[in-house]
Amino acid sequence: MWELIKSGGWLMLPIVIASMLAVAIVLERAWALRSSRVAPQDLLARVWQWIRNNELNADKLKQLRANSPLGEILAAGLLNSKHGRDIMKESIEESASHVIHDMEKNLGLLGTIAVISPLLGLLGTVVGIIEAFMAVTSSGLNDPTMLAGGISKALITTAGGIVVAIPAMVMHRWFQRHIQDITVEMEQQAIKLVDIVHGDREVDFQERVPAEKPVAKKPAKASSKGTAA
Repeated sequence: MWELIKSGGWLMLPIVIASMLAVAIVLERAWALRSSRVAPQDLLARVWQWIRNNELNADKLKQLRANSPLGEILAAGLLNSKHGRDIMKESIEESASHVIHDMEKNLGLLGTIAVISPLLGLLGTVVGIIEAFMAVTSSGLNDPTMLAGGISKALITTAGGIVVAIPAMVMHRWFQRHIQDITVEMEQQAIKLVDIVHGDREVDFQERVPAEKPVAKKPAKASSKGTAA
């Protein structure tokens, strides 16, 4: 593999660097955009329990904000809930825009890598073909394998660029779709919170909590002494 990369010329270096960056971005975003981390399913139920039990205070809001991106959005809405429904929704939208911006971190770079990698490969091929023809011009076409060998080496950069670009483009599209799905889920949770706080909706979160299984009672041991007839 190393010999193949070396034979591609100096333009293989930026392609290799681009591939390493793409792998790092994919791993980091895959860890950061886990659904359980971004939008926990039971978070709104816990918030409603705090509100119902009058446990919502500054410490709870701080804990909620640090819990997850969805918690940050809900905390922003709760902080402005006393100023009316419209102000609460505006604060939620403002916080959501920051959260979405953070979720899209480094995706622009991943898309750029997917676009420029084939171009770098094509540039390497063009440079390699030019060098091959210059070698043929200076030494003559006595050995056709010289031209064929030069062109084959030049095509290595194109192959390398395509190998980097395809998975980078696929993962870039997948992350975009994943962020859209998470955004829709967070929007639904935020709307529920606004309706609950301002009394427009009654939500029973108990149905989401699995009922405890009844503990089977052990049958009483029969007395060894029978009752007298």
